[in-house]
Amino acid sequence: MRARLDRLWRIAATGFCFAVFGLCGLLVLCVLFPLYRVFCADSQDLQRRMRAFVHRSMRWFTRLMVFCGTISYEVRHGEKLNRQGLLVVANHPSLIDVVLLLSLLRQPNCVVKASLQENLFTRGPVGSAGFIVNTNGPQLIDACVASVRAGDNLVIFPEGTRSLAHNGVLSPMKRGAANIALRGNLRLTPVVIAVSEPMLGKSQPWYRAPRRRPHFVLTVMDDIAPPARADVPEEAENAAAGAHSRMARALTRDLAALFVREIGREGAPASHAAGDRAASCA
Repeated sequence: MRARLDRLWRIAATGFCFAVFGLCGLLVLCVLFPLYRVFCADSQDLQRRMRAFVHRSMRWFTRLMVFCGTISYEVRHGEKLNRQGLLVVANHPSLIDVVLLLSLLRQPNCVVKASLQENLFTRGPVGSAGFIVNTNGPQLIDACVASVRAGDNLVIFPEGTRSLAHNGVLSPMKRGAANIALRGNLRLTPVVIAVSEPMLGKSQPWYRAPRRRPHFVLTVMDDIAPPARADVPEEAENAAAGAHSRMARALTRDLAALFVREIGREGAPASHAAGDRAASCA
C-alpha cells in the first residue's frame, strides 16, 4: 500500500511540475521576453540574458522536482562543466535530461526541433534564447561551430531522439556532433546519463510513473579531441570530403561505444544501433 501511495504521489507531482513548466513558458513569452526587449541593448544582449535566465530557471525546476520527490540525481565530475565554449554530447534516456544539463551549464545553447518553435509553452524560451533550430545542411553545422567559438555551451544529443530506455537500447547515433567537432576542430565533452527507472522515455506518457523514484546519474567524461584534418589542395576536395565522412563515422562509433560501456558500468545494460542523420537536442 505504501508503495502504491508513493507512486500515486509521484504521478500527481509530475503533473504539477509539467503545469509549472508550461506556466513558466507562457510567462517568458508574454511578460519576460517583452520586458527584456525593452531594456536590452541589442539582440546579443537579449540572448545572453535569456540564456542566463534559462540556466537559473532549470536549476530551480530541478530543485522543485527533487523537493516533490519526482526524481533524485547526482553529478560526477561536474567541475568539468564549469567552463565556457563546450560542445557537450550526451545520451538521451529521458525528457528530464535537457532540464538537468541546462541546469548545470552557464550560457547554454541547444539544437532543437523546429516543432518547439511552434509549441505555445516552449517557443518563448527557445526563440528569445536564440537556440539553434535543427535544419539540414551546412548552415546548421556552421551555426553550431560559431556558437561554441563564441563561448556558448552547446548541448547535443547524438541519438537525435530519446533512447529506448525501457530495454537498454540506445537509439541510432547520428553524425551531427562528430561533423561539428571536425568542422570546427572542437573537443567533445561527453556526459553519460544513467537512470535507475525508465521515466519520460520515448512514447512514455508523464502519468505512467515508474514503480520507484528514478535516480539519475550524470557522469562528465574527459574531453575527446577530434582527429586532425590535414589541409589538401582544391583539386583533392572530393578525397577530403570522403576522409571527413570516414572520420565522422569513426568518431560517432567511438562515442556510441563510450556511452554503451559507461551505462553498463552503472548496471543498466545498453546496446546500440548505428545511424547517420543530423543531430538534434530534444
